[in-house]
Amino acid sequence: MKKDRAEEDMRVPLSEAEIGPEYIVERIVCRGLVRKRIIDMGIIPGSSIKVLRTAPLGDPLEVLVKGFPLSIRRSEASCIIVKKVVK
Repeated sequence: MKKDRAEEDMRVPLSEAEIGPEYIVERIVCRGLVRKRIIDMGIIPGSSIKVLRTAPLGDPLEVLVKGFPLSIRRSEASCIIVKKVVK
């Protein structure tokens, strides 16, 4: 039971992820056109993602997905649930 709780605590929205560490996309919780746009950018469950930096005012985020840098709005990033890769 404790292991499940610890794993759940490691899952965060991409908008709250730290800069630098590698994460794995667990799921995308938004619907409609926003979900389609995120998937079209290559952000799909199981893919590796890393937050590279944020803009000076905090929005957008620059992320690295499959070796490609992308910019994503913080509101869209909040729909992407990620899990930190433990090495």
